This record gives sequence, C-alpha cells and structure tokens, in this order.
Amino acid sequence: MAAAIDANALIDAHYRSLYRYAYRLGGSAADADDLVQETFGKALPRLATLREPAHAKAWLFRILRNAYLHRVRDEKRNRCVPGENLDGYAAPEPAPPPAVDPATLQAALDDLDETFRTPLILFYFEDFSYREIADQMDLPIGTVMSRLARAKNYLRAKLSPGNETDGLPAR
Repeated sequence: MAAAIDANALIDAHYRSLYRYAYRLGGSAADADDLVQETFGKALPRLATLREPAHAKAWLFRILRNAYLHRVRDEKRNRCVPGENLDGYAAPEPAPPPAVDPATLQAALDDLDETFRTPLILFYFEDFSYREIADQMDLPIGTVMSRLARAKNYLRAKLSPGNETDGLPAR
C-alpha cells in the first residue's frame, strides 16, 4: 500500500510542472495530456527502481522528454536549424522586453527546433539549472549555454514589435 501512496504523492507533486513542460514542447493541451499520462504510465511501474527520490522530478522530465522525442521521430518531423542564420540575432536589446501574448510566445516556441526549445523551456519555465539540463539532455554544459543563448536571441528578435523574422528554425 505504501507504493500507491508514494505514487499518488509523486503525481501530486509533479503533475503541474510536467504538464507545463509538455504543453510548451507539444503546443497543445491534448498533446500535453497525452505526454503526461504516458510519462506517469511509464514511471509508476518503475517507481521502485528510482534510487534517488530527490531526483524524481528530473527523472520524470527525462521520461517525458524521451516520450516527446519518440513521437517526433515517429511523426517524421524533420527540423533543421542552419547555424549561419543564428549569428544575426546576437545583438543585445537595450530596453526591457515588451509584454508578450502567451499565444504569440507559444507560436514562437513551436517554431523553435526541439534542440533549442527543450533547454529554453527547462531553464526559463521549469527552473532547471544548466547542469541539470546538461545531465538530462546528455550534453556538455557549454552546449546547453550556447543553445540557450541562441534560442533566447531568436525569441527576442521574433517577439520584438514590428520585427518579422523567419531566420532560425523551420519545422
């Protein structure tokens, strides 16, 4: 019976943050619901194998991300981000960023390639550290920092008033 209590506590503690992450990755409530349900469906039977209960959040986020990536591969979405188009977005913005409509932000996130979107969501929306993101994505920390900088610069350019950019990521 303790496993059911632990499972319920795990769901209660992490459902909302997993849903937000899934929504940002997939861009729709239906996809987010499916991904979170799939995540818990995979995690709960293996709950006994979790060695570090303190790392449950990162473990669940990794399961969700892997489920998302599996879906992307199955749907054969091929997103390419040409590196030469990223350099034009390096100029710092002098004024504070304007308020952005959530739907506009989600559309811009949807345009980002997953390799840039995932670290951005984990860092800015889910408060993961560079190290946690690097561990989760199996990347060097410098790569995470670079991808975050490029994604942030792209979003800044994309969401600036009067700026119509199609430079970075085509899905």
